[in-house]
Amino acid sequence: EQKRLLSKTLKINLQQVSRRTLSSTARRQLENKVPVKQKMFQEDNGMPVHLKGGTTDALLYRATMALTVFVKYIIYLLLLF
Repeated sequence: EQKRLLSKTLKINLQQVSRRTLSSTARRQLENKVPVKQKMFQEDNGMPVHLKGGTTDALLYRATMALTVFVKYIIYLLLLF
């Protein structure tokens, strides 16, 4: 009897905590940045589209190219021996 009462109390407490957590979350309004990004990527400035995102895109591009060259070299070495 005591275990059942404890289980029921625990279940009610967990429901209250979860309900309180879900209902009290702060709702932030996010600014719509899509039109700004669209304008930036559609701008004709002579840059390839995969680099128009700025420094992050340039770093990702260079890292991808370096990794590609490295993997091709490893495959070449594996096939050589």
